[in-house]
Amino acid sequence: MTAPFPLRRWALAACALMLALSACAPPPSTIAPDPTLASTDTPASAAVRKHYAKVQSALLTEGLLRTDTNPQDAPFTAQTLTENFLRIALFEEYAGGQVSRRATATPISLLRWKYPVRVALRFGTAVPAEQQAADRGHVAAYLAHLSTITGHPISLSEKSPNFWLYIASVDDRATLGPALTAKIPGLTAGQRQSMTHMDRGTYCQVLTQSDAASSTYARAVAVIPAEHPDLMRLACMHEELAQSLGLPNDSKAARPSIFNDDQEFALLTHQDELMLQILYDPALSPGMTGAEARPIVETLASAMLGDKTAVQNGVKR
Repeated sequence: MTAPFPLRRWALAACALMLALSACAPPPSTIAPDPTLASTDTPASAAVRKHYAKVQSALLTEGLLRTDTNPQDAPFTAQTLTENFLRIALFEEYAGGQVSRRATATPISLLRWKYPVRVALRFGTAVPAEQQAADRGHVAAYLAHLSTITGHPISLSEKSPNFWLYIASVDDRATLGPALTAKIPGLTAGQRQSMTHMDRGTYCQVLTQSDAASSTYARAVAVIPAEHPDLMRLACMHEELAQSLGLPNDSKAARPSIFNDDQEFALLTHQDELMLQILYDPALSPGMTGAEARPIVETLASAMLGDKTAVQNGVKR
């Protein structure tokens, strides 16, 4: 991909920033109010908005940020689905959850949520009311879709949230340090800095925290720049929320998929939906290794697609 802008993955560390807990306490029943956020569109925010508008335009010009979710030019087989799932669910890009520009391919055990995912949506006060309403609608609908796919309870909720999604301007994001530290115990200074001062090449991020004893997620925080154009903002919602469910890696081989650094697809694809369905199938268990999961994933993928058939627009061929 060639573009006049430095392009990196939607999330610098995605779900790989997992902070292992020897014992996870349940989320508090009440959440302290977040710090007051900036209320004006500053020159810095205007500059970021202009930059991201150019980035989106360049990506669209190159035929990227596609919104077709089951394209004819990207068929896949049960074997392909199996390998993509294992690469994306059983590896992480950043060893030990450390923020780094050099990605790795470190094997991990299978992770997913055990308890209902309750997402609290937070906007910076510089975000216009119309954008807030539109984004809230998109997030609510998408969470309902993810819940249907996985069979796991996932929804917008202000009742003891365990996932906080911030959509905020560059000025707003700079003030989020105390809130992030309160919500993710053990957050390091570097991890906090990566969220509050994202460089322009990092389009959005999510931090997840897992219970080491059970290999299940306990809480998460995602940050999306409010300055993104509508499609890039929606793409961030799709990738960060889906990835935080237990698909922490990206793979260049995954196509069609949003779990790929090339930004070809903006929205959750059919293959991504099948990977999420596999991830939350009762036949798999948190803590499984790749070797333990492989035969189960192969069986599930074959039942979904058939051993040698490819899927194209939902039709086996």
